[in-house]
Amino acid sequence: QVKLVESGGGLVQAGGSLRLSCAASGSFFGFNVMGWYRQAPGKQRELVATITSGSTTLYGDAVKDRFTISRDSAKNMAYLQMNSLKPEDTAVYYCKVIVRSGQYWGQGTQVTVSA
Repeated sequence: QVKLVESGGGLVQAGGSLRLSCAASGSFFGFNVMGWYRQAPGKQRELVATITSGSTTLYGDAVKDRFTISRDSAKNMAYLQMNSLKPEDTAVYYCKVIVRSGQYWGQGTQVTVSA
C-alpha cells in the first residue's frame, strides 16, 4: 500500500512559478514510476510528466520546456517545478505512483493561474 500527499499548490499570476511536492509513504522496490497528472474543470485528466526509478522523464506536450519533474528516491519524493505558468495550466494536479503492487493516486492540489 502506498499513500501519496501533494503540496505546493496555490494561486499565482501568469508568468510566475510554483513547485509541487509529492510525498509517498511506503517503500518502493524495483522499477517504479512517479508522475504528475492534472485535471481542469470539464476536461479529462491528462499527463503532465513522469519519471522512472531510472530517472527517465516524459512530458506532456502542453508543458514541455516549462515544467521539470524530479525525484529524490531516498526520500520517496517527487517534485514538479512549474515555470512560465499560463492560465490554461489551472487545474487540480495529482501525483501518481506505479509500483509492482499497482498504481496509486494522491488527493490532488489546486493550481490556479490568473491572467
